[in-house]
Amino acid sequence: MPSLTAPLSHWGVIRAVGADAAKFLNGQLTQDVQSLGHSEARLAGYCSPKGRLLASFVIWRPSDDEVLMACHASVLPATLKRLSMFVMRARCKLRDASAEVSLFGVSGTEAHVATQGLPTWGQRTDDHGAWIRLPEVAGIARAWRVMNATTAQAADPHALSAWQRLEVDSGIVTIEAATVDQFVPQMLNFELIGAVNFQKGCYPGQEVVARSQYRGTTKRRTLLFAAEAPISAGQEVFHSADPAQPAGLVASAAPAPGAGSTPLTHHALIEVKLTALDGGTLHLGAPDGAQLQRRPMPYEVLSAEAA
Repeated sequence: MPSLTAPLSHWGVIRAVGADAAKFLNGQLTQDVQSLGHSEARLAGYCSPKGRLLASFVIWRPSDDEVLMACHASVLPATLKRLSMFVMRARCKLRDASAEVSLFGVSGTEAHVATQGLPTWGQRTDDHGAWIRLPEVAGIARAWRVMNATTAQAADPHALSAWQRLEVDSGIVTIEAATVDQFVPQMLNFELIGAVNFQKGCYPGQEVVARSQYRGTTKRRTLLFAAEAPISAGQEVFHSADPAQPAGLVASAAPAPGAGSTPLTHHALIEVKLTALDGGTLHLGAPDGAQLQRRPMPYEVLSAEAA
């Protein structure tokens, strides 16, 4: 695949600085932040006391006293305000660093060459910033290029839709304003993609998340679907056999570049009741809405019993 570089205008960055930065965040996020090395990045969630996700992050640690957290731009102000309320006496300062740090999505040959030798979620720094290797999508290499805003290079803004399609096809949901407080991490497969650490210390909502993990089979999961109609995060999904109530909710969505030229161009990650996968059809927005077609996920989600 030819190289693609897209400015990630839908992402923002929170910077946590101070001797207690990692310790403080370790007590707030679903991920173990204190053990985060300087050569890696990790996925993490930020939950309400009821265990519902308020934000999701890609986090990395440029130095012992600094943690960078990338999240959807639409949830950054509220997330920063809420986290700041709990800093109290911790030696940690939080601020919006979106104007200081530029994120670019790079895919194809350039991403492969730049991150060669790195494991997935590995990080490498250079004179201009850092590279973070992301999971491949259908054999296509992906990476984040992290740069200081003053040295960031221009990129084709039209490449953003192509990059967002890769984000959805990766099977990794990013919490945005339309989906805040809607999902327990397991509903979005967060424990399957390494975004939840069950051995770390306490964090808001931990008891709910742990109970969801150990009480038995998860009854709702996120899967990849396609439709001929546009799809938006936060849209409800209905099953043909039970039109009176929603069967799921769109968690992330993106059109294909040139959407409309081919069938099933719009892709979405949809949180859905597993019982709704047994026969019948799923529809977008209303019982008579556009029919959704299930597409393969890049990692295993359903057990043999549920598939």
